[in-house]
Amino acid sequence: MKKIWILFLAELICNTVLFAQSPRSTKWFEDARFGLFVHFGPYSVLGDGEWVMNTRPIKGSDYMRLQELFNPQAFNAEEWVSMAKKAGMKYITFTSRHHDSFSNWDTKQSDWNIMNTPYGKDLIRQLADECHKQDMKLIFYYSTLDWMRTDYQYETGRTGQKAGRTEPSNWNSYINFMKAQLTELLTNYGAIAGIWFDGHWDQTDDKNRTDPTTHVDWHYSEIYDLIHRLQPECLVANNHHLPPLPGEDYQIFERDVPGENTAGHSGQEISRLPLETCQTINSSWGFKITDDKFKSTTELIHLLVRTAGTGANLLLNVGPMPNGKIQPECTERLYQIGEWLDIYGETIYGTQQGPTKPQDWGAVTKKGNTYYVHVLDPQTSSVELELKNVKSVKWVNEGMTSNAVKWKTDKKTGKTVFTFAGELDKVDSILEVIVKR
Repeated sequence: MKKIWILFLAELICNTVLFAQSPRSTKWFEDARFGLFVHFGPYSVLGDGEWVMNTRPIKGSDYMRLQELFNPQAFNAEEWVSMAKKAGMKYITFTSRHHDSFSNWDTKQSDWNIMNTPYGKDLIRQLADECHKQDMKLIFYYSTLDWMRTDYQYETGRTGQKAGRTEPSNWNSYINFMKAQLTELLTNYGAIAGIWFDGHWDQTDDKNRTDPTTHVDWHYSEIYDLIHRLQPECLVANNHHLPPLPGEDYQIFERDVPGENTAGHSGQEISRLPLETCQTINSSWGFKITDDKFKSTTELIHLLVRTAGTGANLLLNVGPMPNGKIQPECTERLYQIGEWLDIYGETIYGTQQGPTKPQDWGAVTKKGNTYYVHVLDPQTSSVELELKNVKSVKWVNEGMTSNAVKWKTDKKTGKTVFTFAGELDKVDSILEVIVKR
């Protein structure tokens, strides 16, 4: 344990000094600002979320019966990718293998896969082909923890303890299994934009997932090197809720914009790497038939704006129904977001964080010497920003030209106050502020 902790600490220090920026090109990712997350697997059949095997709990021998029931005959890769494009999304992150160990592709490493279901077709093959056809970036979610396999070191894991496993684990065997599967994913499906790991926290003592010590050696350096050897431009991210490790290309924040921690997963320090927030449209990642807590389109647009206001991407999740269809409540909201982005996407795509982090009134994005001030609270009458040398100010929103904007800069503090008295847009009132170079 002490040795693992020392190695882990050394990696963190090395990361701070040498890996402040990714050696791979991340421009497409930073420009994207909006992506689609998809959680889909046999758990969808039970309609109780992707953690159902662990939460009920269900023994592995019983859970495997879902292989005979999972039959997503209505799955249509063209519909999924077209929906994402219409929503204004630039990439898709899809669950190749979740914690229940089920593989959504024709893997040769396990019989517990989509080819041995009544459906019998490779989901990833179809999705990858369609993403390439429609010029959509594709990232594979891949779970590092496993509730089914006996070689996974389940004895020290914090989840999956009631899956019925009794055989001694074999960690080297499990690491080799993951390497073999990742090799399949990165050699059989064309160019892949990234690998999105999840599950590190299963082997930590701290329930809040802030303690960097771990019960196992994840062999990250070997795994990351393998990925970059197979596809040099493939980005790597890891939802370990810790500062990035060497070889990782962007940092993930779960259910919170960077700098906030309302959900308890995102208290880690913000790195200099590109950033991403992942969030659900309702409350669940995987399909849950009783979950009707869908966020409104306005709430989701505000989340997108606030995320962009931290210089991060929003990865917005859907959990398709077991037949392969995405819930209409989700598609309706995604199309409405897409309509908003058709008009205001210039203020989101390719932008950076503004001079302040998101505030109660809204957020600011930046592109060159142009700042986009997103006023999300329609009760706001003034905004103060650390901006000087203001050249021009105007509303981006059509129909708001009559709402005159005044601004005044304090030469001592360098802060500018923008004031407006007219009625604001109920979703987002956007000021375009150009400063002199």
